[in-house]
Amino acid sequence: MRSTKFLKSILALSMAFTIGMTGCGGSAENPSSSSEQSENGDLDGSAETDVQDAGDKDSDTVKKTDAEEKKGADTDASSENAPVIPGLTYESTMDLIYAEAFEVYYYSDDYALIDVKDSVQYLVVPEGKEAPEGLDTNIVVLQKPLDRIYLAATSAMALFDAVDALDAIRMTGTQSSGWYIDHAVEAMEAGDILFAGKYSEPDYELLVEEDCDLAIESTMIYHSPKVKEMIEDLGIPVFVDRSSYENHPLGRTEWVKLYGVLVGKAEEAAAFFDEQAEVINELKDFPNTEKSVVYFYVSSDGSVVVRRPEDYIPKMIEIAGGRYAFADLETDTENKSVPLTMEEFYAKAVDADYLVYNASIDAALTSVNDLLAKSELFADFKAVKEGNVWTTGKSLYQATDIVGELITDLNLMLTGGNEEDMTFLTHIE
Repeated sequence: MRSTKFLKSILALSMAFTIGMTGCGGSAENPSSSSEQSENGDLDGSAETDVQDAGDKDSDTVKKTDAEEKKGADTDASSENAPVIPGLTYESTMDLIYAEAFEVYYYSDDYALIDVKDSVQYLVVPEGKEAPEGLDTNIVVLQKPLDRIYLAATSAMALFDAVDALDAIRMTGTQSSGWYIDHAVEAMEAGDILFAGKYSEPDYELLVEEDCDLAIESTMIYHSPKVKEMIEDLGIPVFVDRSSYENHPLGRTEWVKLYGVLVGKAEEAAAFFDEQAEVINELKDFPNTEKSVVYFYVSSDGSVVVRRPEDYIPKMIEIAGGRYAFADLETDTENKSVPLTMEEFYAKAVDADYLVYNASIDAALTSVNDLLAKSELFADFKAVKEGNVWTTGKSLYQATDIVGELITDLNLMLTGGNEEDMTFLTHIE
């Protein structure tokens, strides 16, 4: 084992040196800065995690809004869609209600195949067993136990925490100061989870020394393909999280079931998800207030970035009893976020009842003056004149386990509720 580690370390250092000399590694591969990338990607997270849409293709699958209809249809098609695995017998398919970006197929002898839509298939091999002979070379093998994970996709940490599986995370791509999940901070301060460099500049030596058995990345890794290739060359499989492509807020949360399969917490994951689904079902009783809401942020180039109507943020606004001001927005972009000129934004948003500033990427607003500093045109907005400007907190992008809290916040905002009862929203004056 020691000699293997040594050889891998030499390989890692050699490759790192090569990439450093050619300018292909880390952020140098993409000429835009992380902040510039964040202006073109997903808006529910940090510049490293939630810019996931940029450089990646959106799903072409049909989006269903009736969860129960989808559930029944998927059940009927499961056996037909299940990939054939040599030497294994298909047994069942994971029951999914809202998630559309992945499927999990179960086979004999406790094997499972994870099919991430428009991406990669992963065969989860039970501890003590081997991958079947003749397995398609395009299928990535994940050998259990998976208990020394490098987690660079920050949105997944809350889901591991939800099923008490942080002990499977050995390394992360975020410093302790960047976490808003208490258990993750505590684990890092105790040395149970180590910082191993951000997704674009991982510490290859540490990954090898710690016997990393899986790297979980956001789709931001596609901005640094050489990094992904290097990790794989070290014999470490890379799993790319595409949960940000889910259209329903609970679709992201349902990824907890996928991670439950990886760490042997399938039952706990299903139970946790059922609890969250019940919370959302209760929130659906909110009456429609007919008040319009804009969810946005202003990029450094002066454009205003909003969400596509099909995104889960507009769905949250709808469930909370509001109307998304850009519900009829037409765009040819495949990204979930859409940059608009200030003039385009003004035309749609000037009469909106509420402005909610997305501070997951940009700095949170501390006063309306912060907003006016971005553009004097905001002074004309109805929401500004009536004092209905709000901002999210930085912790929002990591809270994939408690999406119902934001919906509750939005409803309280729309109905004049107490700000002290809110989790993610802050009123700006």
